[in-house]
Amino acid sequence: MSASGHLAREYVGLATRRHFLRDCATGLGALWLAEALGKARASAPAAPARDLARPMEQFSPHAPPRARRVIYLHMSGAPSQLDLFDHKPELARLDGKPCPKEYLEGQRFAFITGVPAMLGPRHRFSPSGASGTMVSDLLPNFRKVIDDVCLVKSMQTDQFNHAPAQLLLHTGNANLGYASIGSWVTYGLGTENQNLPGFVVLISGGSQPDAGKAAWGAGFLPSVYQGVQCRSEGDPVLYLSNPKGVTHDVRRRALSAIEEINRRLYEEIGDPETMTRIAQFEMAHRMQLHAHEAMDISSEPEHIHRLYGTRPGRESFANNCLLARRLAERGVRYIQLFDWNWDHHGTSEDGSVDVGLKQKCLDVDQAMTALLIDLKQRGMLEDTLVVWGGEFGRTPMRELRAGVDKPFFGRDHHKDAFTVWLAGGGTRAGTSHGETDPVGFSVAKDPVHVRDLHATLLHLLGIDHERLIVPFQGLNQKLTGVQKAHVIRGLVA
Repeated sequence: MSASGHLAREYVGLATRRHFLRDCATGLGALWLAEALGKARASAPAAPARDLARPMEQFSPHAPPRARRVIYLHMSGAPSQLDLFDHKPELARLDGKPCPKEYLEGQRFAFITGVPAMLGPRHRFSPSGASGTMVSDLLPNFRKVIDDVCLVKSMQTDQFNHAPAQLLLHTGNANLGYASIGSWVTYGLGTENQNLPGFVVLISGGSQPDAGKAAWGAGFLPSVYQGVQCRSEGDPVLYLSNPKGVTHDVRRRALSAIEEINRRLYEEIGDPETMTRIAQFEMAHRMQLHAHEAMDISSEPEHIHRLYGTRPGRESFANNCLLARRLAERGVRYIQLFDWNWDHHGTSEDGSVDVGLKQKCLDVDQAMTALLIDLKQRGMLEDTLVVWGGEFGRTPMRELRAGVDKPFFGRDHHKDAFTVWLAGGGTRAGTSHGETDPVGFSVAKDPVHVRDLHATLLHLLGIDHERLIVPFQGLNQKLTGVQKAHVIRGLVA
């Protein structure tokens, strides 16, 4: 850099410790930094070279992929697996009886105190599909496609409060500041459509998840990889349309001027996030031309609206499922749906496992079933991985706070056993993986931790979770964290 360049940077107050170490007369700082970085890079797998101007370009996976894209359906609040998928006749027999002490001693719960009563399933189960899988009558539509699904009944997590459990499920870490699955996937693979975001988030149920936008944040990855929240009513993204009096040509000239300023700033400082900012502005400009068409479900034929139960122009889980299919067929890599209000403690009728859970199942049963049917009839299910579940499970005992039963039937948070299901994308259809004990309190066979689920999802996309890393804070960060994670081969076809 020229002397005038150094002077200019110092004049505007942009000098940093890194610049000082690099530019100091002795060069000792640069020598030390080069050695330290060299050691770190020598121990890390080589990452593909990235064009900072095209951060979403496609990269080849580590191995042949089973899935090309992911649609993740998260039920925020954690649905009761014991009333939907994990049929327990023994729990029904114990309904209303005091909870055995072995389920209470040494255990920590979010709210339960004292000795609660056991709570049997509040809804009937029936055998479904050729496999005869027991599924709750709350999901009559879903029972028809159960042979396309792999139930994982032995899920476990480390967290029993909503926000940290959601962060752990979606970022691999219960703390703020880590990259979400969708960010890792788009960072590792890029996306197929450069005119739409690689990672899209859709929300229904009237509220965001407890973890907020951190559940789809990019953490320490470049911000271009964070999820883009879209809406199923109005503009797909806020401020996507030009203000009155601003034409497309005027917007293009303004963006070109901003790009030139950012490029000069990058040449001055060398911060790669500046190039990310340019790429995001350009993506927003391209979205003005393409996002409205992609997000317009009103153009779908009437039989598709009947299949999903959609009502264009409204925010709903059904609309978001249809949007997810449209985005998937247009090359979006990772589509994340959040549906809120699955937290059934029994504090109200709406928040109970007998009434509230029934209503939530009515909200999602038809649409999530339609998504699988629609993907399959379009030949997309075989390379689209669909995941459904909450952040943890619910207890087999009735919630008891301060020794007082809630006015309605409810269950407390439970981290030691819950259920998710997978479909498509190379998963083993028509099967159940893992088992819980006779009352559904703990895993009895084939446990699957959240980090094992992460390793398996990445594997289905052709990504080796041990090789997808980013150096940050002195550690080679990865989605699966520092503890051992396993690809669950029993889930892979």
